[in-house]
Amino acid sequence: MILHDYPLSSASYRVRIALNLKGLAHERRNHALRDGEQRAPDYLALNPSGLVPMLEVGELRLGQSLAIIDYLDAVAPEPRLIPAEPVARARAFEMALTIACDIHPINNLRVLQYLENGLGQDRAAIEGWYRHWVAKGFATLETLLPDTRFAGGAAPDIVDACLVPQMFNARRFAVDLAPFPRTVAIADRAAALPAFVAAAP
Repeated sequence: MILHDYPLSSASYRVRIALNLKGLAHERRNHALRDGEQRAPDYLALNPSGLVPMLEVGELRLGQSLAIIDYLDAVAPEPRLIPAEPVARARAFEMALTIACDIHPINNLRVLQYLENGLGQDRAAIEGWYRHWVAKGFATLETLLPDTRFAGGAAPDIVDACLVPQMFNARRFAVDLAPFPRTVAIADRAAALPAFVAAAP
């Protein structure tokens, strides 16, 4: 397995966590997003989206972090990261997608760069934008997360793999986390596990 990666990419961070939780050996190939390496012709030939993460397994080239985690769960089922029971599965995706669809896409590097370079916004405005959308998403998670050790219950799952990178970035951007005690507690417990520590930027 080859993971096309960037240390500060929260989507890549999710996949690194999943690979570590499953104990799957892999090679990491980093692409410096801030330097535009993801737009190099050789990488675009592999991955036309020009994004990370991308997982290569033989002839398979798979992008999108949640699709990769779903694939890993199918080929290496233990430990499960996506619940099998239908309601639990749907709830896990509801929370994971709150992060992966409602928070992350409007706060990722290319959006922040467009706010600055395309729309002429200053650093204060950009950081305010970032904090606003994290707070909105975390407010939702605070109501959805169970009162358990991890988002996945007794063991971490796909939600924890999404939450820990988002919490890392929330702290980088000095988001006020006081309104989200359950979200913070769950993220911090998961982040302290060896598989999460090894995946951290």
